[in-house]
Amino acid sequence: MRHQAYRFALDPNNRQRSELASHCGAARCVFNWGLALVKERLEARAAGGKVEVPWTLPELRREWNRAKAAVAPWWAENSKEAYASGLDGLARALGNFRASKQGHRRGRRVGFPGFRKRGQRDSCRFTTGAIRVDDERHVVLPRLGRLRTLEATGKLLEELEQGGRILSATIAREADRWFCSFTVAVERGVTPNEHQDVLGVDLGLNRFATFSAGAAAESPRPLRRQLRKLRRLSRAHSRKQKGSHNRRRSARRLARCHAKIANRRRDFLQQLTSQLAKSHGVLVVEDLNVSGMLGNRRLSRAIADSGWGEFARQLGYKCRWYGSRLVVAPRFLASSKTCSGCGVVKETLGLSERVFSCPGCGLQLDRDLNAALNLKRWGEQVLAGQTSLGPRTSTVAGSAPETLNACGGERQSTLCVAAADEAGTEQPRPAASDSEPTAKIGGLQREDVPYVPC
Repeated sequence: MRHQAYRFALDPNNRQRSELASHCGAARCVFNWGLALVKERLEARAAGGKVEVPWTLPELRREWNRAKAAVAPWWAENSKEAYASGLDGLARALGNFRASKQGHRRGRRVGFPGFRKRGQRDSCRFTTGAIRVDDERHVVLPRLGRLRTLEATGKLLEELEQGGRILSATIAREADRWFCSFTVAVERGVTPNEHQDVLGVDLGLNRFATFSAGAAAESPRPLRRQLRKLRRLSRAHSRKQKGSHNRRRSARRLARCHAKIANRRRDFLQQLTSQLAKSHGVLVVEDLNVSGMLGNRRLSRAIADSGWGEFARQLGYKCRWYGSRLVVAPRFLASSKTCSGCGVVKETLGLSERVFSCPGCGLQLDRDLNAALNLKRWGEQVLAGQTSLGPRTSTVAGSAPETLNACGGERQSTLCVAAADEAGTEQPRPAASDSEPTAKIGGLQREDVPYVPC
């Protein structure tokens, strides 16, 4: 069984909008109340007092049940899941902070959680109660009742008819629009992929992706196209008086502009990754340090507008879905500086040099196409066992049989075929030791790759 998310836009009436906002407000209220309590207890402990600091979800729930009648006498107006959602979010935030501080969590350092503000992360999660899909246009949630959707829920209904099970539902407000996301446990089979070709994919800024077959994918550049309008709306919003009705209206206009940019980028990436995973047998991409590249002031906006990290994430799980394989080349593979004809490596290659000129054989080729050809050749050598994987990330992710993903460890990784129970079934896997490398595709750990929104 795999966990898959289905997200639908809602079409609530005014009464339902108020109830949706009330549930999200209740989750935010209990989150802030619990955080204030934790801070108060921590200060008392620092002063020398012997007090118990609620840190986990059961402890926070006990404290809330004792104080809810005095803190929120209106608590019965909303579902109990709203308060459980806020406390669960606080417990996760505190747990992430502790794990990061103790060095048990990878990635950037996680700070101490802060108070939530209205209009930021307005969401509420339901895990129990009446959660179902009535028909192709209506869903049912606890205390909220029957809600109409703007999008057809036919795909989710098909999964439920085939044995899928709804685990949770989350409502969220984005740009003054309401959405409902369902997390579903589904049995997803592997689509047969009869393609045997190897395709190198080089990501860039002038063109989003250049393929070793000679084609290229142009980026829609949604932020660049809407930047002038975004600046105008931002200036107009900053001039409105705080707390006024005009400022709230300008905030909605600004949020809709941001949502439009994100939706265009998301749609482009979804279509491109699906097409690549379905029409090719093996895809070879490069492990890019996207977070490090964002430190470049001149290129950070263009890199963020491209969505390279999201591209790698989506490609990772779609290759599993559609039976193709994903090979991630090491981060410091000199794909751009190496001649695809004779293999000579240039010492320097500036960003302004768009045409690769080989000093050895005299080959002149577009630099992105040259890099894509080198990635393809490297992937073919890895699959043939002629190239040893370097100490950096070198991942081969397939569907059935899936191959072992390896990355980031101090030892050199090796290529090996996974057992049959690693292809997405419910059979138990052997526990990974601390010395084993962990898979990483576009900044995600291996266990996170299949659990993605569709």
